[in-house]
Amino acid sequence: MSEPPQPASYSAAVEELDEILAAIERDEVDVDVLSQKVARAVDLVRYCRERIAAAEIEVERVVADLAVEDPPAPTDT
Repeated sequence: MSEPPQPASYSAAVEELDEILAAIERDEVDVDVLSQKVARAVDLVRYCRERIAAAEIEVERVVADLAVEDPPAPTDT
C-alpha cells in the first residue's frame, strides 16, 4: 500500500482533518479502516505543525530584516 499524498496546502490538510473527524463523529468509519483514518489524521496534524513552525520562522526572519532596515531613532536623554 502506498503512502497517501501530502496535502497541497495547510488549508487542504485542515479540511481533510475536518472530514475525517466528521466521519468518525457520525460513526461512518468502519472499524476495519478506523486505524487507517486515525493514522492519516496524525500525519495531517504533523504536517500542519510543520507548516506552522515554518511560518513562525519566516515571520521572525521578516521582522528581523525589517528591524535591520529601519533601526529605531535615537532618543534624547
